Amino acid sequence: MKRRDFGTACAVLVATLFGAGRSPIVPGTVGTLAAMPLAIAAQRFLPAWGFLAAAAGLALLGVWVSGVAARDLGRHDPGPVVIDEAAGIFVTLLFQPPGARTFLFYSLGFVLFRAMDIIKPPPARSAERLPGGWGIVMDDLIAGVYANLALRLLGAFAFRAA
Repeated sequence: MKRRDFGTACAVLVATLFGAGRSPIVPGTVGTLAAMPLAIAAQRFLPAWGFLAAAAGLALLGVWVSGVAARDLGRHDPGPVVIDEAAGIFVTLLFQPPGARTFLFYSLGFVLFRAMDIIKPPPARSAERLPGGWGIVMDDLIAGVYANLALRLLGAFAFRAA
């Protein structure tokens, strides 16, 4: 195992969400699950603009630490880097109606985000080609936008039917 300087070691630790991304199976799903409690707490306790600021800050932090981790691990989009999933789930939950925030809502948000992250509808797939941490994070932000819109659409139908 190679020796890392302190800054790189910290960046890799944050990029892997403190080791969640090192799961031997489905690291992206494990990373999203690890980020859910933080996202739910932030959404419930921060005002909408505060949650937006947290999502933006997480995305920018993700770009930086993902780029450092990718260089350190020697791969363009290393599997253990899952801070991008955290940023994506924040975008999925962004500006959702407070009355809809139930266990079912969060479960659907999780499933929709994971589906969009795996499917990578346009332009998510092409965003992966962006340089460094931008390519790692941007496709998940786009997947989060798709999941956010799908969650809103499902919510609109659910409330209309009720």
